[in-house]
Amino acid sequence: MAFKEKLAGTMEFPPETPQPNVYPLSWVNTTTKLQEVWEASQREYWDPEKLPWDTFNVEKFTWEQRESMAYWWTLLSVFDASAPPVFASAFIKTYEMHEEDVVRRCFFSVTRDEANHEQMCGLAITKLLEHPDPITYEPKTEIGRKLQKNAKWLYFNGGRYWDGFKTAVPKYSLGVLFSSFLMGEMAAATIFHQMSAGCSELVFKEGFAKIGKDEGRHMAIVLTLMERDYPTLPEEEKEIITKQIRAGYLFLSAVLYEPPADFWDIPDDFIANQREGEIHAREAGFAIPELEVKKENWKKAMLNVKAVLDKYDTPFPAIPEVGITGKEVTDVDLDDIIPVF
Repeated sequence: MAFKEKLAGTMEFPPETPQPNVYPLSWVNTTTKLQEVWEASQREYWDPEKLPWDTFNVEKFTWEQRESMAYWWTLLSVFDASAPPVFASAFIKTYEMHEEDVVRRCFFSVTRDEANHEQMCGLAITKLLEHPDPITYEPKTEIGRKLQKNAKWLYFNGGRYWDGFKTAVPKYSLGVLFSSFLMGEMAAATIFHQMSAGCSELVFKEGFAKIGKDEGRHMAIVLTLMERDYPTLPEEEKEIITKQIRAGYLFLSAVLYEPPADFWDIPDDFIANQREGEIHAREAGFAIPELEVKKENWKKAMLNVKAVLDKYDTPFPAIPEVGITGKEVTDVDLDDIIPVF
């Protein structure tokens, strides 16, 4: 049917709108638990620029420490830079699939929160480096040069993920997306609360505490929707979810543990460079967890996700890297990945 074809003179009522489409709109609400989450998101909204940046004196740190802390924020930005557009895509999908009004509002709140987290990365990097871009920044130390090389490889891998994501989202249901989102939120809530407790700088303590609270709300949204939808999830979608969880582990390990070299395209000295930078950052009072703590955090997060999926008879993949047995999944690549942080 041509767009300009006039129909109103030929029929009393218009034909139904082909779906998926954001029209016709309705404001049905049955998942009432989400109204509380939405109201909390309104009360707890915060502005990264209004954190106590005036208490943060970067000049007391060495350039090795500054560049190392900035690298961690750059590492986080690889994931948080994708989070706003990923959730914006999911937000659009909630309209196209005619989700409940409160579900649409909750996904809007997540998109807004993730934009704050991405901005927090930029503010920290800019303050530490006195430059708004870690890629074009001119390193002042040897460790800074090593870490910038790492950052360039991280951004390269992130760009490949984004290309895959754009083709993946339209073919997955919201139910599949929920499991992917849950994985990132569970892991994120753990690390941000931990870093808030451990960091010595007030601006980082407050920023991490607020980000951790946001991630907890996001987790509540996803868990509520899984509780609503997963009892009737088709078997073929359960198979996709199992693969998504394995893909998510491999992808998010880069920030929560260390990037698996057989999945991430990184140079041989990447891990050594990152570990060296973490030593400088910890010396500055920036509480990056030690390797064994990272591993234990990641294992606990995975077991929490497993507990949720077990409730709905959805097979969990084997995660041998942290000692979790399950269904073997070997055919994972960047085109499969949905999870965000």
